[in-house]
Amino acid sequence: MNGLHTTVLLQEAVDALAIRPAGRYLDGTFGRGGHSRAILDRLGTDGNLFALDRDPQAAVVAAAWSDPRFSFARCPFSQMATAFAEVGAGSLDGVLLDLGVSSPQLDQAERGFSFNKEGPLDMRMDNESGMTAADWLAATDEATLARVIRDWGGEPHTVACRIARAVMAARPRLHSTLDLAAVVADAVPRKLHRAGFHPATQTFQAIRIAVNDEVGEIERGLRAATGLLGSGGVLAVITFHGLEDALVKRFIRACEGAVLPAEIPSAHNRVNPLLRLVPPVLKPSAGEVADNPRSRSARLRKAVKI
Repeated sequence: MNGLHTTVLLQEAVDALAIRPAGRYLDGTFGRGGHSRAILDRLGTDGNLFALDRDPQAAVVAAAWSDPRFSFARCPFSQMATAFAEVGAGSLDGVLLDLGVSSPQLDQAERGFSFNKEGPLDMRMDNESGMTAADWLAATDEATLARVIRDWGGEPHTVACRIARAVMAARPRLHSTLDLAAVVADAVPRKLHRAGFHPATQTFQAIRIAVNDEVGEIERGLRAATGLLGSGGVLAVITFHGLEDALVKRFIRACEGAVLPAEIPSAHNRVNPLLRLVPPVLKPSAGEVADNPRSRSARLRKAVKI
């Protein structure tokens, strides 16, 4: 199993959870276990950690752990409410979600996430089930692809349309990640190419999000996590790009409730608040970014269940 993973915002995320020795916590994105190990290190003998991941390789790592305080289920984090019989509504002290793709997934060419390495057009976080990127591209239409590249990749509308048109025309000869990357790079106007930034970056991100239903997964996962947290429980979420961050911000803002007029007395000054945002939003230190450049866009948001 090649591919090393450096856990981003490790101490900051675990600090945000404010671990109690006898508490019950859930790591919804186990990955290679970096955050989970740090949580276990702070738990006492009566504490519990429940972890999830849909990646088969993450399940292999988790299976090697023999800690009685630790339980693992292989499934998307949106299924956390049904993954463990002993986890019910209001029963958790903290939930951590580290969104996006992991370094091993990016670095293993055979997973099909990388535009720099020859691999199949796969991009599935669970590469044993579901539609591959090749399947998705074969089934989609030009308008849908353009919308996905624009909304989930962040490309300007005209550029997204150019890319979608080029990809549709090239579908019969798209056999690998490098084939797709080359078509996208040719479609992006030369004046928009940036040093150190592959022109296919945003299109690959957009297709990956579509293949894995990441938007729906995040929305369902945030709702599930909030339902499982008890009063005072912590929701900590690490995001890596603007779309993820916007989804998390929007969810927390909605859960804070509308602000009441000043003349109406209320303990929280909000209408039916469910969560309270705890500032500040944390970013990796300069040292962490120097050691792990992939961490540069990470943001950690914390909210507390009311």
